[in-house]
Amino acid sequence: MMARLPVLAAALVLAGCANLAPDYERPAAPLPRADWPAGSPAAAAVSTPPAELPVRDFFVDARLRDVVTLALANNRDLRVAALNIERARAQYGLVRAGEGPTVTATGGVTRSGTSAATAANGRSTTSNTFSASVGLASWEIDFFGRLRNLSDAAQQTLLSSTETRRATQISLVADTATAWLTLAADQRRLALARDTLQSQQATYERIERARALGAESGLTLAQARTTVEAARADVATYTRQVTQDRNLLELLAGGAVPAALLPSGSSAPTAASLLVTVPDGLPSEVLQNRPDVLAAEYTLRGANANIGAARAAFFPRISLTGSLGTASRELDGLFGSGTGTWSFGPQIVLPIFNAGALQASLDVAEITRDINVAQYEKTLQVAFREVADALATRATVAEQLDAQRALREASGRALELSQARFRAGADSFLDVQVSQRAFYAAGQGLISYELAEQLNRITLYKVLGGGWDLPPGPDGAATNPR
Repeated sequence: MMARLPVLAAALVLAGCANLAPDYERPAAPLPRADWPAGSPAAAAVSTPPAELPVRDFFVDARLRDVVTLALANNRDLRVAALNIERARAQYGLVRAGEGPTVTATGGVTRSGTSAATAANGRSTTSNTFSASVGLASWEIDFFGRLRNLSDAAQQTLLSSTETRRATQISLVADTATAWLTLAADQRRLALARDTLQSQQATYERIERARALGAESGLTLAQARTTVEAARADVATYTRQVTQDRNLLELLAGGAVPAALLPSGSSAPTAASLLVTVPDGLPSEVLQNRPDVLAAEYTLRGANANIGAARAAFFPRISLTGSLGTASRELDGLFGSGTGTWSFGPQIVLPIFNAGALQASLDVAEITRDINVAQYEKTLQVAFREVADALATRATVAEQLDAQRALREASGRALELSQARFRAGADSFLDVQVSQRAFYAAGQGLISYELAEQLNRITLYKVLGGGWDLPPGPDGAATNPR
């Protein structure tokens, strides 16, 4: 046994010296241009890079900040993402365990009897054998890195799951903020529709009284009635929409949202969040730090490691088994002198014929790697497009808002003049209807553009990878897995 120890030591030194996985190189970023499109946010925006700006500092409205905190604590999608990390960590530990030896201790007793007919002395006998040993189960010496590459692939899966959780976390923050702001906008739309209905109802009643006195025609009364019913339908529509918005917000928050944290929706909104600037540097350098891009790259690294494991399967597998123990016919002499036993059994398995299974396995690993390269490149391209779209919106949203405010003001003035001319008998009520609809549409459009400006801030923060440093969870632990 002692003579074989140098051989075993040499095997341990050589184990892991070979690695058949291809050298990993990050794929070139297949982006359409080397710089960001025109339309970066104004200099008045916060200069902290989005990836370094905590959520609690990004959101200005305290109610929205608290609702986001509720979502981070209770949202089920985020819980699933966290549990996926724990599962990947356990799987990684399971694969890592396969690299080391398995040592077991066994003990036993065997009782046997010999019949008188077969015994040499013609007498039946009974004997006992007691044994105890420590054994080394079949331990593969990883000469060609098969186990090490499998372990590396499992580790990359764990890292990818961690980044996927971060991506889920950022999306949850953005979706929650979007739902909250949309609820506020629909509450304003509902309030505008109710004010319009009240105004149209008052106009209809005034015309109805005038009709009874013979001062207005039946056509004018019917036209006034159409405006009332149209406004009433809008009130019902936005009432339903507000309810649905609240349901979505509670789904994202993982439970009921206290009334004190809901938006009021009674007036024009103030900025609920900061406006972030686009980081300096090439798009590829910025976007490669987004969690979804990092997750795709970790998946690609894992596929690269699986190629090494598939290649190593073509080479011999060497495994060691052995045991060291003691055996005796008497229990009290089990550990006495001269009772020692040992065994040592190296084994080599060389694949000779397997009907092409090993080559097919390698082909699958290589094709999977190529698929993951394409998926990584697509993820990077999607990320670039999201940022480019957000910047394009940011470049025009301020002008749209100014134009819509001016349109709203002009529509209001036109409505006043039209109503005055109608009361003076210079115009028909149809002209008043046209002005009313234009004024109402301008008001609804202004709400939509104000919402778009707010959502663009959220979108820009999300697509640039913001939201990594998040508030603590309900147990006080940081939600950021890093």
